[in-house]
Amino acid sequence: MTLEEKISCLSTDPNVSRLGIKGSRHIEGLHGVALGGPGGWGRGNPVLTTQFPQAIGMAETWDTDIIKQAGEVEGCEARYAFQKLNRGALVVRAPNADLGRDPRWGRTEECYGEDPYFNGTLVVAFVKGLQGDNPKYWQTAALMKHFLANSNENDRGKSSSNFDERLLREYYSVPFRMGVVEGGSRAYMASYNAYNGIPCTVHPILKDITVKEWGQDGIICTDAGAYKNLVTKHRYYLEMDIAAAACIKAGINQFLDKYREGVNDALKNNLLTEADIDNVIKGNFRIMIRLGLFDPPDNNPYAKIGINEAEAPWLSEKHKQFARLITQKSIVLLKNANNLLPLDRDKLKSVAVIGPRADEVLLDWYSGTPPYTVSPFEGIKNKLKGRATVRLAIDDTNNDNAAINLAKESDVVIICVGNHTTCDANFGNCPNPGEGKEAVDRRTITLSQEELIKKVYRANPNTVVVLISSFPYAITWTQHNVPAIVHMTHNSQELGNALADVLFGDYNPAGRLVQTWPRSLDQLPPMMDYDIRDGRTYMYFKGEPLYPFGYGLSYTTFKYTNLRTSSDSIPENGRITVSVDITNTGSLAGDEVVQMYVRHLGSEVQRPIKELKGFRRIALQPNETKTVQIPLKAESLAYWNTDAQRFVVERDKIRIMLGGSSGETKLEKTISVVGGQ
Repeated sequence: MTLEEKISCLSTDPNVSRLGIKGSRHIEGLHGVALGGPGGWGRGNPVLTTQFPQAIGMAETWDTDIIKQAGEVEGCEARYAFQKLNRGALVVRAPNADLGRDPRWGRTEECYGEDPYFNGTLVVAFVKGLQGDNPKYWQTAALMKHFLANSNENDRGKSSSNFDERLLREYYSVPFRMGVVEGGSRAYMASYNAYNGIPCTVHPILKDITVKEWGQDGIICTDAGAYKNLVTKHRYYLEMDIAAAACIKAGINQFLDKYREGVNDALKNNLLTEADIDNVIKGNFRIMIRLGLFDPPDNNPYAKIGINEAEAPWLSEKHKQFARLITQKSIVLLKNANNLLPLDRDKLKSVAVIGPRADEVLLDWYSGTPPYTVSPFEGIKNKLKGRATVRLAIDDTNNDNAAINLAKESDVVIICVGNHTTCDANFGNCPNPGEGKEAVDRRTITLSQEELIKKVYRANPNTVVVLISSFPYAITWTQHNVPAIVHMTHNSQELGNALADVLFGDYNPAGRLVQTWPRSLDQLPPMMDYDIRDGRTYMYFKGEPLYPFGYGLSYTTFKYTNLRTSSDSIPENGRITVSVDITNTGSLAGDEVVQMYVRHLGSEVQRPIKELKGFRRIALQPNETKTVQIPLKAESLAYWNTDAQRFVVERDKIRIMLGGSSGETKLEKTISVVGGQ
């Protein structure tokens, strides 16, 4: 390769046509292949692809198997588009391994929640689904976003996320480490922000931790414009050639903005050598080799996708039904006073579907274009076809009494509220302070549509609130007054069908929240306080939340009995198995999400109030009992010892707590940890 060709391979298009080397660009894929959608991804006419709930909604399934299957579906569709239609790419910018430490973060919708272990577990599942199980080849390459500690949008191009080394190791880096070490991802994007004053695009941890410690040997790319930001926003370097050299020496091997002039000047000014470029671009080619792009297609099972299929995969019943299933599993029942839900379709004559989210499926910035969508109104109308009258009123905010009158005339009201995914505005603006998106953090967690809920409820107390949102909202009045509330996220093509399935009892909801929902902003530290020990997440939250992490209800009930452990102590390098019997004590089949938390009782360092260390989602018929077994490894109990520069398992006692959320302990047991110090 010539030097010019090598420089060209520092882009997201590592092709060398002279040598017949064909690489792959990137595509977005947080919740379905994005070759269209509001962001206009894919260049040209959109390619239809299966669209799931937003990532935060997929996380609310608490189901690693379904997350892996979502990755498999997405990877298959990306391969099909790339090989059959010559569209898209095989490097997928997903999953987002950032942590949702604050509900004001404008990109909360993209992550899996606030807990490092939980996020990391889902990151691993999605990575494995995207990349596949073949021992030699990958279906697609999972490129995680955004390393590291990127959970503020305002001033992200120049802000610094500041916290100590323990939080780096024990919290912010955990999902990325799990994605690399356990999931097998070999690609990630560096974040815009700085960490402790050093921009992440050039931070030593790129090499020192991800490469040298974790074994990352593939793509490390900038975010779009991050290279330029080093000079213009962070003001970390005076000139672009100095910044270019620093990026490459830090481990960056793909730029998402114009870089060639800066790299050429760095070479000319002896700030960079050809050997420096050689060292990094090898990572790009390792990814292409794993994708099989340099090999004959004969032995690569993924190279056959799209060759013989008569129908595009996103048109198949299999993918449509999967989209419905993952959406059903994502729905969280927040309240159900007097068992208003499920609604009895045989007893209803009239249903009002009201609210700004009632007759639409909003796609977000990283969405693709689905082959179809089903709105809440459409799903409910289809469910009750021939049984009851279903009427629609979109809003009541302009003194139009149609919604209130309709509520009064109906047996039950289903009011659909929540944020607009793109704020109904241009890229950097959100007129509604309770909404956010990329580049815009929320200014409040108050739901402006709660005034409409109050009017509707006063007109008809048989009101069900459907909160379709990308974020937590402080719906304190609604929780106190309205009998039934469900939460789901945007973007699924099957949103309306899955919602109707839950509302009318064809699917028993079992989704669980993945963030702590505060009652007000008064319960949160300042937005730029990245030290979560000051009151963030369920691990350190002060006061009583509106809904705790892991919270969600069911139409049935469950009993926990017979908690036992395979041993009453864990050796420093060992593990035990925690077992518990779960019985469905209600009259309906349903899923329970068994959550295992740990509290350190004798640690010599500060530890969280409690920490999630395992979970299982299980299905149970009425009166059925299943034994759930959850492994607990000693290494998962370690803390980062800054002096020793390693993780240390203490001699300690821990309390193991099992229940249906972080706020509910059904059973507990104390055991010993035979640690190294």
